[in-house]
Amino acid sequence: MANIVLIGFMGTGKTSVGKKLSEILGYPMVDVDELIEQELRMSIPEIFKRFGERFFRDVEAEMIKKVSQLDRHIIATGGGSVLREENWANLRRNGVIFCLNATPEEIWRRVSGFSHRPLLNVPDPMGAIRELLRIRAPYYAKADHQIDTTGKSIDQVVEEILEILEALKGCAR
Repeated sequence: MANIVLIGFMGTGKTSVGKKLSEILGYPMVDVDELIEQELRMSIPEIFKRFGERFFRDVEAEMIKKVSQLDRHIIATGGGSVLREENWANLRRNGVIFCLNATPEEIWRRVSGFSHRPLLNVPDPMGAIRELLRIRAPYYAKADHQIDTTGKSIDQVVEEILEILEALKGCAR
């Protein structure tokens, strides 16, 4: 059975939705960012600060390659993981890819209280959100399914995903 892969911008609900799907379906959940932090024994902001984004993206690609070999897992990726074609190839090999979306305003509302978002530690974080969304939009559009999480509860988003999975007959509750 295929993995359920959650992609999307930071703050769109990948980790929260993934945990709930894991509870309902009984699939183990893996969060790529958490695995990277465990592997390197430092936080994502520390990795960015010490080694830069390119190093982080290299480690992320290796981690995605590993987790893509799993079966019947929920995989939550980092927001920028979609920028590398090798990540798409690995995730598609054994996964149904759902992109979680939200408006820039909703994203900012969800993440503004957290300082662990290195790409938003800039003078104009709302502008950064809009620009990153603009750049990443063509990549996010490549997902198998799009789910708008704006103004929705975790349960509502999970229900949408489960309905799609049932229609695909790839997963039963």
